[in-house]
Amino acid sequence: MTERDDAGVATVYACLGIVVLLVVLGLGLHLGAASLARQRAENGADLAALAGAAKVLQGPDIACAAAVRVGVANRVDVLSCSVVGTDVLVEVSARAGSGPLGGNATGRARAGPVTAVSGPPG
Repeated sequence: MTERDDAGVATVYACLGIVVLLVVLGLGLHLGAASLARQRAENGADLAALAGAAKVLQGPDIACAAAVRVGVANRVDVLSCSVVGTDVLVEVSARAGSGPLGGNATGRARAGPVTAVSGPPG
């Protein structure tokens, strides 16, 4: 073996190192997008449930319409909305990333009055 047998090997190692760094960067960006979508789904579900709870005494249709309005404003898709007693239950979905590696993050929330709602004081 001579000293010239390993000529150019540093270029190959540098290229492999760059490829590894690009893969790690891509995975980090994908993980960040998934985390952001999860946070957006949880926040959207919380706010939608609170908006529905504010209108729950006007009826379930009005409460769920308010929840959907707030969900859309927070860029989430409302998958379900139901009223159980005076509690509003909301499930939403937020898109994470795009392309073949994209997915959906879901969030659920329940909101209602702190104390039981009774008849008018009197």
